[in-house]
Amino acid sequence: MTYASAEARQELLSEVALAIEELSRSIAAVGEAYDAVDERMADRLEEELFRPLQGAYAAATRTYAGFAARHELPGRRFAPAPAPAPHGVRSLVEDAVDTAVHADQILTDLQDSLAPVEVGDPELRQGLADVRRRLGEIPARADGLIRVLGR
Repeated sequence: MTYASAEARQELLSEVALAIEELSRSIAAVGEAYDAVDERMADRLEEELFRPLQGAYAAATRTYAGFAARHELPGRRFAPAPAPAPHGVRSLVEDAVDTAVHADQILTDLQDSLAPVEVGDPELRQGLADVRRRLGEIPARADGLIRVLGR
């Protein structure tokens, strides 16, 4: 493998890591919101946001680890994000959506760069597409929750 190929793969991994870190922040915000609401709303938050975000996070970390292993690059463990400062449930949900959308944008930009195609790794491309599919549902799911929280 040439130095340029190794460097390109490492840069690609760095971008995926940025998206994973954003997803971790999103999950932390939903966790804070969950702790601040009644049981009924907590169940909705878990169903509508937490589970889909956890699924996207798991898919992203699997994609990251698989790509690193296949190309003999150093892997890494992702620590959970610290809990955000409590500042209202609605604001926490909005922050969670914003960071999830930012994670999706990072992956969109990565795909648009064609770097995943250039490194010739179909599993990576499939993994990124899976994460983006999962993240694509988050804004619509959150809209219903935000409307209820606004009452």
